Amino acid sequence: MNTRFLSRTLLALLFSLLAFAQVQASMIPAPPQVAARSYVVMDAATGQIILSKDEHERYPPASLVKIMTSYIAELELINGNLSEDEMVNVSEKAWRTGGSRMFIQEGTQVKLIDLLRGIIISSGNDASVAMAEHIAGSERAFADLMNQHARRLGMTNTNYENATGLPSDNQYSSAYDLALLARALITDSQQYYPIYAEKHFEFNDIRQPNRNRLLWRDDTVDGIKTGHTDEAGYCLVSSAVRDGMRLISVVMGSASEETRAQETQQLLAYTYRFYESTELYAAGQSISDQRVWGGEVDNLSMGVLENLSLTLPRGQQDRLEVLLDLPRNIQAPVAVGDAIGSVVVSLDGEVISETPLVALHAVEPGSFFKRLWHSILQFFMNLIN
Repeated sequence: MNTRFLSRTLLALLFSLLAFAQVQASMIPAPPQVAARSYVVMDAATGQIILSKDEHERYPPASLVKIMTSYIAELELINGNLSEDEMVNVSEKAWRTGGSRMFIQEGTQVKLIDLLRGIIISSGNDASVAMAEHIAGSERAFADLMNQHARRLGMTNTNYENATGLPSDNQYSSAYDLALLARALITDSQQYYPIYAEKHFEFNDIRQPNRNRLLWRDDTVDGIKTGHTDEAGYCLVSSAVRDGMRLISVVMGSASEETRAQETQQLLAYTYRFYESTELYAAGQSISDQRVWGGEVDNLSMGVLENLSLTLPRGQQDRLEVLLDLPRNIQAPVAVGDAIGSVVVSLDGEVISETPLVALHAVEPGSFFKRLWHSILQFFMNLIN
């Protein structure tokens, strides 16, 4: 057999196999059909939405409201405004609040850390009201504080009217907003977040299980909160970590307690199977060095303030294109953190991320003569260009 012909045949076969492998790597099935009003899956590290359906639609949040209640309490603890051992008075209103309960008694005092566990694990409406009154003086005032935090976090489709999630005409949230809140909780309250993975809580000799069934089914799941009313249906905000990648899942308006758990499992399994997170640049890493005009030094190093990571379908990283969008001239002075341009990331020609490119160090103005000389140089360079 002709040796040249054999070599060509083998090369052609090799290229065909490589092309087939690339096609296979980029092919993923359609997302699962989720039996819920709305849902979202978010990468906790980046805030990137991976899967979603009607994620900005407003629905009653039921006990998912308590995520904000516990989040505020945890921030108050972290900031030193509360202590775990301080005692909280139980009012008649807190004691009489119906629905799921921690079973605190009117006229007694409860340690604040126990009250927090009663909100997170037992989903106690009585505990939520007691906490709200202790922090803000009244549940109404606490609801105003909840709305302030919601605005701070960018939860534009959320309004709180109570600390429990019990039905109220103008109380609503969205899957996307709840994912934002869950991400803030995980990031801002790392020392208290492990409570959300605790499976039981006992108070006054009454032992109650965490209603999040996934804590028993999946060791990678470590929170966060269930919710249910007739109006809201069955809801679940959960989070899991596998191979260093944390996902947040929100399912709203499922038909049953079992359905919300199964649908969440489907979303997590699909996302972990077919997506991966890729770090493009680390925070503070020098991405580009550019000339600076009129400064003490002639070069400026630029990078990103936070790690620039993307979550993509597996096998598509090689199809990314990174473009640095920079001004024609960079003029001193420049302060640390000044946005100079942007890092634009595209996949198959479509922009999927745009992140500010910032100065990693300051550049002070140069001497009068240096600035004058650079002005002359720029004038003639602009004429040439």
